[in-house]
Amino acid sequence: MKKEHGKNGFTGQIGFVMAAAGSAVGVGNLWRFPYLAAKDGGGLFILIYLILAFTFGFTLLTSDIAVGRRTGKNSINAYGEMKPGWSFLGILTFFVPVLIMTYYAVIGGWITRYVAVYLAGEGEAAAADSFFTAFITSPLQAAAYAVFFMLATAWIVFRGVEKGIEKCSRMLMPVMLVMIIAIAVFSMTLHHTDSAGVTRTGLQGLALYLTPDFRGLTLRRLLQILLDAMSQIFFSLSVSMGIMITYGSYVRKDVDINASVHQIEIFDSGVALLAGMMIIPAIFVFDGVEGMKAGPSLMFVSLPKVFWAMPGLGRIAGLAFFVMAAFAALTSCVSVLETITANCMELFHTGRKKTTVFLAAAYTAISVVVALGYSRFYVEIPLPNGSIGQILDLMDYISNSFMMPFISMLSAILIGWIVGPAWITEEVERGGRTFRLRKMYSVMIRYIVPVVMFVLFLESTGLLNL
Repeated sequence: MKKEHGKNGFTGQIGFVMAAAGSAVGVGNLWRFPYLAAKDGGGLFILIYLILAFTFGFTLLTSDIAVGRRTGKNSINAYGEMKPGWSFLGILTFFVPVLIMTYYAVIGGWITRYVAVYLAGEGEAAAADSFFTAFITSPLQAAAYAVFFMLATAWIVFRGVEKGIEKCSRMLMPVMLVMIIAIAVFSMTLHHTDSAGVTRTGLQGLALYLTPDFRGLTLRRLLQILLDAMSQIFFSLSVSMGIMITYGSYVRKDVDINASVHQIEIFDSGVALLAGMMIIPAIFVFDGVEGMKAGPSLMFVSLPKVFWAMPGLGRIAGLAFFVMAAFAALTSCVSVLETITANCMELFHTGRKKTTVFLAAAYTAISVVVALGYSRFYVEIPLPNGSIGQILDLMDYISNSFMMPFISMLSAILIGWIVGPAWITEEVERGGRTFRLRKMYSVMIRYIVPVVMFVLFLESTGLLNL
């Protein structure tokens, strides 16, 4: 390891892949992917998502990692290194994790609250309709759990890349994967007979989850599913927010970027699919098809009801699920704070420990404000998509729905038309590596990514009325 002011990095490909997968595998996989799959036709959404992930997601992920390793800089300076005059794009990219960090610890605190509830054996209380709302509107509880999660995140980042992030990811990712598989298998074994005498099984729920539903499919609905799948790729793979550029700057020159990208995508997509296998069949068994349409409230409102309805093993299943979700949220939150820390270290020429302490103090205070956005600081903010949100929703909308498509569009223009795709492919092929998807990458970055990102950006601003 180098001195604190120097750039330390991952010990090798396994450490990098585990850390990058830890960033990618987060709340988006365990919460967002299942409810979008249930909403958008099950297997139809899954099919579209996988196609986009291994074409579109592959292109963005390859670009970010290669930019980071070739420049050796973090996101705020990497674009200026690529092409003088494009430093503004690095600044825009830097603001995405800055905004995300304002609320990620709050969501992590929500998950941690459910861990505490199941540890205390209070599954019945968690299953109540009013439990989640009562918790987030309680100023003391909501703020306390957000602070706890924020400090846990800061401690890992404080310890650095190898001793903190890599070590944490190497321990948590295998444990989380085992837990996901175990709960998914358990969901397949469930069965329940309701008051009307109808028996539903986990395998029936799995069939509903995996089978494409083409009923009522129109061009408008297909476009909406495409947009949902694309936004999920942003949310899940941690692309276009500087995280993978920062992690790429820590990657050694002998690491195979192409192989790493495929490993990260397979891990991330696999966890997303398994998350759906955990959640959708269980919801179907106890709540039927209607329960699968719960949307964003699926994790915090619907699932506790399912765990309470499970005979005997509900408390154990609920505890295992929320512990796993806490692991996933923690690894993702660490990657967001690490990106901000790395950029601030370069900007202000400060050491990791001093920078982390300052950022931890600042974001702890901000997390408290956002956590209180449902109680003391409650506001109703109209968003361009027609919905009404609170402080957390506003931060999420600006960072994920507005800035990320815009940044991806500009990044694709820079790589595809100004510096040229060869700037990236040369880095991927460093050391005589083979980049078999080189032609596909060039077509995607030059023609497809800019157009799709432009459409997403218009949709996010409300200019494209779907």
